[in-house]
This record gives sequence, C-alpha cells and structure tokens, in this order.
Amino acid sequence: MLMIDAGLYQPWGVRLDTSLLPYLNTPLLMVSSASTYQFVLGVLAWWLIAYLFVKLYNKIHQKNNERLNFGSWLEIPIFLFITAALIIPVRGGFQTIPVNQSNVYFSDKMFANHAAINFIWNFFNTLTFVTDGTNPYTSFDDETAINIINKTRDKLLYATIKDSVLTTSRPNVILILWESLPAKIVGSLGGEANVTPNLNRLSKEGILFTNFYGNGDRTDKGIPAILSGYYPLPFKRIMRMPNKTRSLPMLPKKMEDLGYKTSFYYGGDLNFGNMNTYIRNAGITDIVDGSEFDKKDWNSKWGAYDDVFMKRFAKDLSAKQNEPFFKIALTLTSHEPYEIKGEYVFGNDTQDNKFRSAHHYTDQVIGDFIAFAKQQDWYKNTLIVIMADHGHSSPKHQGLYFSPKKFKIPMLWLGGAINKNIKEINTVSSQVDFPYTLLDLLKADNTDFVFSKHIFNNSPEQFAHYTFNKGFGTLTKDGLFLYDYTSKKALLETGKNTKKLDSLGKAITQNSYADFLKRK
Repeated sequence: MLMIDAGLYQPWGVRLDTSLLPYLNTPLLMVSSASTYQFVLGVLAWWLIAYLFVKLYNKIHQKNNERLNFGSWLEIPIFLFITAALIIPVRGGFQTIPVNQSNVYFSDKMFANHAAINFIWNFFNTLTFVTDGTNPYTSFDDETAINIINKTRDKLLYATIKDSVLTTSRPNVILILWESLPAKIVGSLGGEANVTPNLNRLSKEGILFTNFYGNGDRTDKGIPAILSGYYPLPFKRIMRMPNKTRSLPMLPKKMEDLGYKTSFYYGGDLNFGNMNTYIRNAGITDIVDGSEFDKKDWNSKWGAYDDVFMKRFAKDLSAKQNEPFFKIALTLTSHEPYEIKGEYVFGNDTQDNKFRSAHHYTDQVIGDFIAFAKQQDWYKNTLIVIMADHGHSSPKHQGLYFSPKKFKIPMLWLGGAINKNIKEINTVSSQVDFPYTLLDLLKADNTDFVFSKHIFNNSPEQFAHYTFNKGFGTLTKDGLFLYDYTSKKALLETGKNTKKLDSLGKAITQNSYADFLKRK
C-alpha cells in the first residue's frame, strides 16, 4: 500500500483513500496511469520486501520455535479484549469527537498536511465513510443556500454581448474533448509558447475563451460537468452511479430532441469509470470505442493512439452525413504514462517533459483534423468546440496544488457557423455552463441545467466553481477563495469580495450534494 500511495500521490494529489476502489473492476486500466518503469520498479520492490520479510520471519521463528507452547484457553478472551480495545487508539482516545485528518493538519502548505496523514489509517477511515442521507457539507439552511446562489446566478442567465454568436440556427456540432490539457501549456492563453503550436494558431481563427475552467480534475468528473452541467462532488463521483446518472439532464438527449444525430467516439475501454453506462444514459446509441481498433494501433496502456483514433473519426465524417449532427470525440494519448508515437519533442527525461511531448503530439493530431474538416462540405454549417476534459498538475506550477492554475483549461470555438467578428471571451466561466449556453444559442429549452449560467454574459459577477478532494475553489476576475473541508479552513483568500465567494462556494457545494442525495 505504501508503494501505491506514493505512486498515486503525484497525479491525484491526495493520500491513498477509497478513490482507488472503483478502478479495481478494470485492473489493467487501473495500472495505466503508471509508466512501465514505475510498474516494474514497484513489482521488484514488492518482491524484495516480501522476500526480506519471509527470511526475517523464518529466522526469528526458527530461533524461538522450541519455546512456543499452546498456552491457556483463558488467553483467548484476553486476546479478544485487547483486540477490541484497539478501537481506542484508532479513534484517538476517549474524547467525544474521534480523530480525523484535520487533527494532523498543521501547515498552510497542503503537501505538508498530506505528508502528516497516516495513509493506512486514511484508507480505512474513508472506507467507513458511508452516507446516511445527511449532507456533510451543510453550511446554511437549504433555502438560504439557494438564495445565495440565485442572487448571483439570476444575473448571469442571458447573453449580454451584442453580436449573434452563431450564423445559423441549427449548426452541426463537433465537441473534441482533449485529455488533461491545462491552460498553462497553451501559448494563446499565456502559457508555455511552444507546446501547442496548432491550437495557438487556431486560436486566432475562432472564439477563444480566456478565463475558462474545468470543474474537476478527472475525466469522470469532467464529462458530467460538460454534458450534464453537473458539479463534481468533493468526495463521490456520480458517473460511477448509474442509478443516479440516469436522472441527470443530458445535452445529447436535448440535441436529439432538436433533430440531431448523436455519436460518441473514444479510443479506449468505455467500461473504465462507468463511462459506458453514463454515455448510454445520455441517450447516445452510435458509439465507437477501443474495441473497433486493431491492438497494434494501441499504446500499451489506454487505447488507440490519438492519430489513429482521429483518422477514424475523420473517415466517418468524410462519408455523407445526415445533418444536423452532434459528435463527441474524447482523446486519450495525453493521459499518463504519456506513451506517444514518434519523437518526444520535449524529451522524456521527466514526467513534465513527457507531459509536454504528449500534448505536442495530440496538438498535431488536432491540427490535422481541423485541416481535414475545412475541406468538407459540412464545415460551413458546423461549430467545432475544442475543450479539455480537465486540467492537470503538470507541469509543476508555483503556489498551491489546487490553485486555479491546475483547473484553468482552454476552450476554442471554430467552424463556419461562428461569427468571425467575435475573437475572445474573457468572462469567467466553466464546463457546467457549456450545455446551458449551447442550448440557448440553439433557442432550445435549457431550464433543466440548474447549476449552469450563460458563458456570453459579460457581467463582472461571472464566476467559476471547481471541486477537489474534500474542498473547492470559487473565483471571479477579482477574487479567489479556496476552502478545505477537512481542516475546515480557507486555504487561500485573495482579491476582492472573498467573503461573498466563501458563502457562494459553500452554498454551491451544499446545494449540489443535496441534489446528489435526492437522485435515485
């Protein structure tokens, strides 16, 4: 468990807990985040530790074997009593409130706090976390929480820009979800200049959203945010609960009601993270996954390389299409462990450089696809949205691990269906706002997306809210509030109106979790 804890901390940013368990039903994919080097080293370390333990045990056992005796039956109740008494140190003593993670939090550096946690205790502590139907994130009475949210949200429900965003009422829509792409490596968003040259170039041709954020930090959090306008929870993941996802509002279903043909493309195993169930609950029946790609075109971990995958996507789009269509493509090669075709342009000596190289590879793939799309008859009537499914901790950034730098992501709208006079939208928004905004532009019903607001509302009160393990961040252009539910303390408060952001963030977390509890 020590090696698993150490291996997962870098990509996940949390100590070992029950977040690992849902991946156990897909063990091959579970280890896909680890490089071959990490996997081999871990196995060797496990074998060496086991070997040394057995040798040491045998040595001690043989030395003391002659002194062993069966003892007395009276020792059994004593043994059981001592075992039962272990509950006392586990709970931390006789005090009313048992110890929890907050007892060892001592620093304003989250890494130091995480290092202080006993990871074995943490795992079994979270294993016992079973909701009893109460909301652990309650800060206000329910009516007050809703009023706090609506006081701000009600001002952000309508577009306030003067120009029409779309040039047609029923454009085709292609949504490309780019695995793990943070804004900090996108030059057009002020990030590193050379990692995504094609995206940087294309940013000048379309509508670039310069203050856009992912609402979570994993794919199974990002997809429900994008397609259901649903905030990720600080602890549980709704995508893994089909009984709850089936009642979520679904953008693909809304598009089908408008006459769109919907489809979903992914080069890997859709069973991972229960994605298959969610996609089918969304009403999508035209699905292409890794089973349709030859194994020789897979990397060793996740699925088909992005260039192979996007060529298949392009091939299907080169055939005559029934319009309008709504097609979603989720890439995967830029996921750990960053196995790509061809040269590692930034090297593969460090995880950060592998990360850069993988995104440079996917950037070329995306650039090639857009060049193909421009040659198709349907392009003039199409909106192409390029959006990250979530941000990433790589490359390492200054400041807190869960700062907005990890969650800020690119979103770019391209295609013949957009107004060429609109170049940048710099209001603060996030993934949950996407389905509400798109449906409004299509003049369709979007009222089911109760957590969303309009991206093209340029009010200074526009905000983004994201969640991480037992915490959240809420920000505007002028202020930021980060909160940790374990220590029950603010991690960071900067800028203006942080008290308002404190209340808003807690109200959103409370309200979204209450909604989660009500879904059957």
